[in-house]
Amino acid sequence: MTAYLVDSNVLIDALRGRSGSVSLMRELGGTGSVACSVVTTAELLAGMRRNEAKATEDLLSGVRQYEVTVEIANLAGRLRNEGLAAGRSPSLLDMFIAATALIHGMVLVTYNRRHFPMPELKLYPIPEP
Repeated sequence: MTAYLVDSNVLIDALRGRSGSVSLMRELGGTGSVACSVVTTAELLAGMRRNEAKATEDLLSGVRQYEVTVEIANLAGRLRNEGLAAGRSPSLLDMFIAATALIHGMVLVTYNRRHFPMPELKLYPIPEP
């Protein structure tokens, strides 16, 4: 069974009822396990609209949430450092998400593929909206 780590942009779209993302989440759940990083949890809660509290809680209760460990923090820092050295400006939050996927051997599901240029990272094949 494939393990998927879902980025906040996909979860937000699913939360707001965008049919492509709702279908994608159903598809992922039918073919593997669906999870997110606690960083993604924080991003969802930070951007939550007043009327989305219950739906957000329901959505998060249906996915496993991976905590940030020392190993993940170390890798996230190295990934950001490598990105900066290559002339990019990677978000540290995105690097926490990438490190979580890498350490746990998960496929990252995101619409922002350009934020995750690491060749060793497995990305789910969906186009950016």
